[in-house]
Amino acid sequence: MFSLTVQPQVTVPLSHLINVLHSMKTSVGSSSSATCTSRKHKEHVSDSELLCTEPMWNLRELGLSDLGAQQLDELVTRVLPRLSPQEVPLSLSGQTAWRTSHLSTHSFFYNKHGFSYGAMSMPIISRQHPSPLQTVSTELQHWPVWVQSRGFKTLRNKTRRLQSASERPLESEGFTPSFMKGFLTRDKGIEVESLDSLLKTKNIPDGQQDSFKRGFAEGFLKAQALTQRTQDSLRRTRLILLVLLLVGLYGISKTPFISGLDSAVDPVQMKNVTFEHVKGVEEAKNELQEVVEFLKNPQKFTALGGKLPKGVLLVGPPGTGKTLLARAVAGEADVPFYYASGSEFDEMFVGVGASRIRNLFREAKSNAPCVIFIDELDSVGGKRIESPMHPYSRQTINQLLAEMDGFKPNEGVIIIGATNFPEALDNALIRPGRFDMQVTVPKPDVKGRTEILNWYLKKIKVDPAIEANIIARGTVGFSGADLENLVNQAALKAAVDGKDMVTLKELEFAKDKILMGPERRSAEIDKKNKLITAYHESGHAIVAYYTKDAMPINKATIMPRGPSLGHVSMLPENDRWSETRSQLLAQMDVSMGGRVAEEIIFGHEYITTGASSDFDSATKIAKMMVTRFGMCEKLGVMTYTDMTSQSPETQAAVEHEVRVLLKESYERAKALLKSHAKEHKNLADALLMYETLDAKEIQLVLEGKTLETR
Repeated sequence: MFSLTVQPQVTVPLSHLINVLHSMKTSVGSSSSATCTSRKHKEHVSDSELLCTEPMWNLRELGLSDLGAQQLDELVTRVLPRLSPQEVPLSLSGQTAWRTSHLSTHSFFYNKHGFSYGAMSMPIISRQHPSPLQTVSTELQHWPVWVQSRGFKTLRNKTRRLQSASERPLESEGFTPSFMKGFLTRDKGIEVESLDSLLKTKNIPDGQQDSFKRGFAEGFLKAQALTQRTQDSLRRTRLILLVLLLVGLYGISKTPFISGLDSAVDPVQMKNVTFEHVKGVEEAKNELQEVVEFLKNPQKFTALGGKLPKGVLLVGPPGTGKTLLARAVAGEADVPFYYASGSEFDEMFVGVGASRIRNLFREAKSNAPCVIFIDELDSVGGKRIESPMHPYSRQTINQLLAEMDGFKPNEGVIIIGATNFPEALDNALIRPGRFDMQVTVPKPDVKGRTEILNWYLKKIKVDPAIEANIIARGTVGFSGADLENLVNQAALKAAVDGKDMVTLKELEFAKDKILMGPERRSAEIDKKNKLITAYHESGHAIVAYYTKDAMPINKATIMPRGPSLGHVSMLPENDRWSETRSQLLAQMDVSMGGRVAEEIIFGHEYITTGASSDFDSATKIAKMMVTRFGMCEKLGVMTYTDMTSQSPETQAAVEHEVRVLLKESYERAKALLKSHAKEHKNLADALLMYETLDAKEIQLVLEGKTLETR
């Protein structure tokens, strides 16, 4: 509130002083301001006077009774603001110089006080009764005063405020936060210089201005195209990243770490798989028959105080039927079969592998008796070592060990594990009490291969005259999976050739394809190289045919197959579990037959590199005879496994004995081929004509008989 000090001892509000001035003026002033001609106005004024609560003061009460007229005028002049005559608006004429706003005033006044002031001679804005200041200023025509008129904000006022704000200069940067500057100036582009002004600024000659404008336009268009390509590339990149993000989130949601680690494991019933479906592994079947008896009738063994085995470990090379044996065990016992791979327990999340093992064994225990088969056991049961790549891999195998050792004696859950690397398993896993039985599943012998071939040949249309034992004799080292592949390849070959059934020819073709690779009929070999190949392979066949203790010949061919230009396959009568010195020397002589034939027929200067693999096999046999088999009289029966640790004298002696064996073998092969030169030539000519000869045809040629035309 404003106040005015008139005398040192009197301080009064300015409003009180204005009331005094008002009362003084009304006692002297004009009658026009005090006359009311309307009855309605009288009623309004009387009501407003009743509402007026501001006290009236006189000069005596304020201590101003001693002031003269001149002093009083000076006081009024200083107290009340006034405008100079030049500042008086032209629109203010005669009656009043007040500028008032009537926007929403009537409704505001009515809402506040409950009645309107429309009948009053002068609009009253913010009070029911004219204030002394307004009254005095009204009477003093040359004292216009700006009075605030309170009203509501409208859209028109807002538009005016925005326009006036846009005309005001920008505030200094000191009052604008730094983080708001980018938003405030984002739409304010940099003033772009026109092309004409740029030409003047750069002082470009008139003759070059058109070129400058053309280059400027081309550059602008190229920049615009580059910007468009960049935007398209960014749009595609964002789309790809979004898709990858969604895929990643979907994958994470499907991981056991997010979705509750593991769901229930469903068992499989193996009613259609029995030991009748397993061929070639009779010993393994006999050992697993005991497990079947455990599952069928456990009381038979527990009555004598025996305990059920915890686990059976199947060991053997790939493709020998370990998984099929495990399925046959469950099928024979007619119990649920739970299958799991060792790699399923290895996850990037900590504890997932152990959780899966707990879940698997929990489900198995609830469905006992049953069989749990863990394939590739070495991936989950490997030796526990400190590895920075898998710092939590111990948790999985520790959980597996705990589950296997925590069984009750007669729980009826049998674990069958299969591995190709038993040496990689942890020692705690293969101790008695966990994997009690270890069953070896080797590659089948000739009898087993015959059974397997007969089993798979029943599933295709085959010539009844085929003897499976002949194919079995020529597939030494084949596993059950290899034999299944052989029969399937033969069926495909027969279908390609348009035959109604599979014959021995297709089976031989499939065997050669697996052993040597596919035929290279498109290879263009000149007559000279083809002649050398024919005599080379004939040399192998002649030495094999006339050498004692050599394996019988199965086939000779000069058809390129795989890396070789031809080969001679041998067909042992039975599987050799051990070999005599005479048999080893015969194998060396057969290997030397190819190079000897080239030297005899074409001369020492025209020998080829085709005998490199033959020399490798012959040298390997000679070294084994000297260092491992004790078949050298000079070095005796001592073995030399690591030649690098031997003395130089011993190494020289071993090399000398190997050279002696190879040289003697070469001389024997040379003598034999020289003594059968006619047979050698006849066999080479037959190979050049027919390309491939089987054992019977080779025998006919060597006996001097003619072959039937094909």
